[in-house]
Amino acid sequence: MASIPEPKPGLVVRYDYLWSREALAGRDQGKDRPACLVAASDSFAKPRYVVLLPITHKPPSGEIVGIEIPPKVKQAIGLDDAPSWVIVSEHNIDEWPNGGLFAGAGKRGFAYGFIPPGLFASIKAKFLDLAKARKSDPVHR
Repeated sequence: MASIPEPKPGLVVRYDYLWSREALAGRDQGKDRPACLVAASDSFAKPRYVVLLPITHKPPSGEIVGIEIPPKVKQAIGLDDAPSWVIVSEHNIDEWPNGGLFAGAGKRGFAYGFIPPGLFASIKAKFLDLAKARKSDPVHR
């Protein structure tokens, strides 16, 4: 049985991300997808909370802001070959560990791996800019 990883920034996990439009429609569960963990509260905090950004194949458009994941990064962490974006204009806030985490088949378990530090810094900076401007919609789970 795979163990739940320590929630470290940049970790990509399998998670049932709930889009803000789904939450507004009254749903409380999302689709199992890769999600990038951006921040975690102190390990001594109880309950411990994390901020998760969705990863999607759908290119961002309109008000949606995303950062493309380079093919080399996708390959290195075990994501598929289709173009993907980390969406920074919305996020989930959830307890850790939580029922939304899914263990994948084989050795992967709950996590794919880490976004490289340079790319993660860009994702985090854009997310924080949008969050400060109140242009990143939170979904509290």
